[in-house]
Amino acid sequence: MDTQQKDLSYFRLRLQELLNTSFPEKANDQKFIEQRSSWGANAYEGAFSSGNAIEQCNEIANYILFEGLHFSKFDTVFQVVCNEFDTIMADEELRPFALKMFAVCEPVFSGYQLTDDFAYNTEYDLLYTEITGTIAIWIEENGLQ
Repeated sequence: MDTQQKDLSYFRLRLQELLNTSFPEKANDQKFIEQRSSWGANAYEGAFSSGNAIEQCNEIANYILFEGLHFSKFDTVFQVVCNEFDTIMADEELRPFALKMFAVCEPVFSGYQLTDDFAYNTEYDLLYTEITGTIAIWIEENGLQ
Protein backbone atom coordinates (compact mmCIF):
# COMPACT_ATOMS: atom_id res chain seq x y z
CA MET A 1 0.00 0.00 0.00
CA ASP A 2 1.51 3.32 -0.97
CA THR A 3 1.82 6.20 1.50
CA GLN A 4 -0.98 8.26 -0.10
CA GLN A 5 -3.43 5.34 0.14
CA LYS A 6 -2.38 4.63 3.74
CA ASP A 7 -2.82 8.30 4.68
CA LEU A 8 -6.19 8.43 2.94
CA SER A 9 -7.52 5.38 4.81
CA TYR A 10 -6.25 6.86 8.10
CA PHE A 11 -8.14 10.10 7.48
CA ARG A 12 -11.19 8.22 6.23
CA LEU A 13 -11.28 6.12 9.42
CA ARG A 14 -10.89 9.18 11.66
CA LEU A 15 -13.67 11.02 9.85
CA GLN A 16 -15.94 7.96 9.77
CA GLU A 17 -15.54 7.50 13.53
CA LEU A 18 -16.61 11.09 14.19
CA LEU A 19 -19.54 10.83 11.81
CA ASN A 20 -20.75 7.54 13.30
CA THR A 21 -20.61 9.00 16.79
CA SER A 22 -21.75 12.59 16.37
CA PHE A 23 -23.12 13.10 12.86
CA PRO A 24 -25.26 10.06 12.03
CA GLU A 25 -26.97 12.06 9.28
CA LYS A 26 -23.62 12.19 7.41
CA ALA A 27 -22.27 8.75 8.34
CA ASN A 28 -23.34 7.14 5.05
CA ASP A 29 -22.47 10.04 2.75
CA GLN A 30 -19.62 8.32 0.91
CA LYS A 31 -19.00 11.25 -1.43
CA PHE A 32 -18.54 13.60 1.54
CA ILE A 33 -16.30 11.08 3.35
CA GLU A 34 -14.13 10.41 0.29
CA GLN A 35 -13.77 14.10 -0.52
CA ARG A 36 -12.92 15.20 3.02
CA SER A 37 -10.54 12.27 3.55
CA SER A 38 -8.74 13.08 0.33
CA TRP A 39 -8.50 16.77 1.25
CA GLY A 40 -7.17 15.89 4.71
CA ALA A 41 -4.56 13.52 3.29
CA ASN A 42 -3.51 16.05 0.65
CA ALA A 43 -3.29 18.84 3.25
CA TYR A 44 -1.11 16.65 5.46
CA GLU A 45 1.15 15.66 2.59
CA GLY A 46 1.45 19.26 1.40
CA ALA A 47 2.24 20.53 4.89
CA PHE A 48 4.82 17.78 5.38
CA SER A 49 6.44 18.47 2.00
CA SER A 50 6.66 22.13 2.98
CA GLY A 51 8.79 21.18 5.98
CA ASN A 52 6.21 21.56 8.77
CA ALA A 53 6.57 19.56 11.97
CA ILE A 54 4.34 16.48 12.29
CA GLU A 55 2.20 18.21 14.92
CA GLN A 56 1.62 21.17 12.59
CA CYS A 57 0.84 18.81 9.70
CA ASN A 58 -1.78 17.07 11.85
CA GLU A 59 -3.34 20.40 12.84
CA ILE A 60 -3.60 21.49 9.21
CA ALA A 61 -5.08 18.16 8.12
CA ASN A 62 -7.55 18.12 11.04
CA TYR A 63 -8.69 21.64 10.24
CA ILE A 64 -9.60 20.51 6.71
CA LEU A 65 -10.94 17.10 7.75
CA PHE A 66 -13.25 18.34 10.51
CA GLU A 67 -14.23 21.76 9.18
CA GLY A 68 -17.87 22.47 10.05
CA LEU A 69 -18.06 19.35 12.23
CA HIS A 70 -17.49 20.80 15.69
CA PHE A 71 -21.09 21.43 16.74
CA SER A 72 -23.21 18.30 16.51
CA LYS A 73 -27.00 18.45 16.48
CA PHE A 74 -27.10 14.76 17.38
CA ASP A 75 -24.74 15.23 20.34
CA THR A 76 -27.03 17.99 21.59
CA VAL A 77 -30.11 15.76 21.39
CA PHE A 78 -28.18 12.89 23.00
CA GLN A 79 -27.04 15.18 25.82
CA VAL A 80 -30.63 16.28 26.47
CA VAL A 81 -31.82 12.66 26.48
CA CYS A 82 -29.03 11.61 28.87
CA ASN A 83 -29.44 14.57 31.21
CA GLU A 84 -33.20 14.98 31.26
CA PHE A 85 -34.74 11.60 30.49
CA ASP A 86 -32.20 9.07 31.82
CA THR A 87 -34.40 8.16 34.79
CA ILE A 88 -37.21 6.83 32.59
CA MET A 89 -35.15 4.40 30.51
CA ALA A 90 -32.22 2.03 30.80
CA ASP A 91 -28.74 3.28 29.88
CA GLU A 92 -28.58 1.04 26.80
CA GLU A 93 -31.79 2.64 25.50
CA LEU A 94 -30.47 6.22 25.64
CA ARG A 95 -28.57 6.31 22.33
CA PRO A 96 -31.23 4.47 20.28
CA PHE A 97 -33.89 6.78 21.74
CA ALA A 98 -31.73 9.84 20.97
CA LEU A 99 -31.37 8.63 17.36
CA LYS A 100 -35.16 8.41 17.13
CA MET A 101 -35.56 11.86 18.73
CA PHE A 102 -32.97 13.35 16.39
CA ALA A 103 -35.47 13.29 13.52
CA VAL A 104 -38.21 14.66 15.78
CA CYS A 105 -35.98 17.53 16.96
CA GLU A 106 -34.46 18.38 13.57
CA PRO A 107 -36.95 21.22 12.88
CA VAL A 108 -36.01 22.90 16.19
CA PHE A 109 -32.47 23.50 14.95
CA SER A 110 -33.68 25.53 11.98
CA GLY A 111 -34.51 28.40 14.32
CA TYR A 112 -30.86 28.85 15.28
CA GLN A 113 -27.71 30.02 13.54
CA LEU A 114 -25.51 26.97 14.15
CA THR A 115 -21.76 27.49 14.10
CA ASP A 116 -18.83 25.40 15.28
CA ASP A 117 -18.80 27.27 18.60
CA PHE A 118 -22.59 27.40 19.07
CA ALA A 119 -22.40 25.27 22.24
CA TYR A 120 -20.57 28.17 23.90
CA ASN A 121 -23.16 30.72 22.78
CA THR A 122 -25.93 31.99 25.06
CA GLU A 123 -28.55 30.75 22.58
CA TYR A 124 -27.45 27.18 23.27
CA ASP A 125 -29.40 27.23 26.55
CA LEU A 126 -32.55 28.23 24.65
CA LEU A 127 -31.99 25.43 22.14
CA TYR A 128 -31.40 22.94 24.95
CA THR A 129 -34.67 23.97 26.63
CA GLU A 130 -36.60 23.82 23.37
CA ILE A 131 -35.27 20.34 22.58
CA THR A 132 -36.13 19.18 26.11
CA GLY A 133 -39.69 20.42 25.62
CA THR A 134 -40.00 18.84 22.18
CA ILE A 135 -38.90 15.45 23.53
CA ALA A 136 -41.14 15.72 26.61
CA ILE A 137 -44.16 16.48 24.41
CA TRP A 138 -43.29 13.59 22.09
CA ILE A 139 -43.03 11.18 25.04
CA GLU A 140 -46.32 12.47 26.44
CA GLU A 141 -48.06 11.92 23.11
CA ASN A 142 -46.36 8.66 22.05
CA GLY A 143 -44.89 7.02 25.14
CA LEU A 144 -41.35 5.67 25.10
CA GLN A 145 -42.00 3.03 22.39
